[in-house]
Amino acid sequence: MVVAVALRLGYKASAEQFGPRKLLEYSVLAEQLGLETIAISDHFQPWRHSTGHAPNSLVWLGAIGEATENAVIATSVLTPTFRIHPSIVAQAFGTLGALFPGRVILGIGTGEAMNETPATGLEWPAAKERRRRLAESVELIRRLWADERVTFEGEYYQTDRATIYDRPDEPVPIYVAAAAPLATKFAGRVSDGFVCTSGKQPELYHQLVGYLTEGAEAAGRDVGEIERMIEIKVSYDADVDYAREACRWWAALSLSAEEKSGVEDPVEMERLADAAADRAHGRFIVSSDPDEVVEQIAPYVDVGFTHLVFHAPGDDQERFLRQFCSDVLPRLRERW
Repeated sequence: MVVAVALRLGYKASAEQFGPRKLLEYSVLAEQLGLETIAISDHFQPWRHSTGHAPNSLVWLGAIGEATENAVIATSVLTPTFRIHPSIVAQAFGTLGALFPGRVILGIGTGEAMNETPATGLEWPAAKERRRRLAESVELIRRLWADERVTFEGEYYQTDRATIYDRPDEPVPIYVAAAAPLATKFAGRVSDGFVCTSGKQPELYHQLVGYLTEGAEAAGRDVGEIERMIEIKVSYDADVDYAREACRWWAALSLSAEEKSGVEDPVEMERLADAAADRAHGRFIVSSDPDEVVEQIAPYVDVGFTHLVFHAPGDDQERFLRQFCSDVLPRLRERW
């Protein structure tokens, strides 16, 4: 028996790969074709120097919110701890929430050296400090959304009688991205939603749900109230060879954490990615069969992910969107 699940289906706007105008056009088309969420990455520098892009996500979200009608707009994900102070994040998402009430998600994570170090000159800290900074930033952001004249004395951040004057009646939901035990438990304790990405070992996702549940229970929360969002990397095309070749631009995703640890220069990241280009397709569902795509998506739904944001790797996103939304989307809706 197939259990009915209320799926939310979205489009990943790859700011690393496309300029702001092209990204806007693709995202408007995604909504027109039936996708409900537009999630943009927040990069200061892209994975590739020679062909990459890095439009400012906060500016771009204002544009896509106005250009679409009903789509939920989100960061997947932004780092509110280094190059963007959490008080500015609170102000920016207060404004977005006021402009587009009920349509905004603040997705956050601990960040990557390639986005934070070049912009700030700061030495990239260890994982423990990054987690502590993220926890403190969430506390401050929520204080600024709830109170007036906030004087905050944290370990990393301070404010002095700060007020966010423009904000929605209902606070913007905060989703936390994680792929490790402690960060996922933190998401369970404080987040409105949990974010991760596809293409890793299947047992990892069961473990992450367990950590999320553990964190929620420790905080006296119902884990069922935390939405589970996953970026599903899929290269679908009637020409399977084209679909496989399209993945090569994103070869950096196939690098192990050890291979890319501490790399903050897109020139060097591009060099490492090119050396791994033959395994680039490994993080993606690559297929010309829509039923096969649904079957490979099914394990993520089965483990409890209900907000699926699709990330396609190819240069021709319109080609992907039209085929995927015509062939795969109806099958997903029918099955769940």
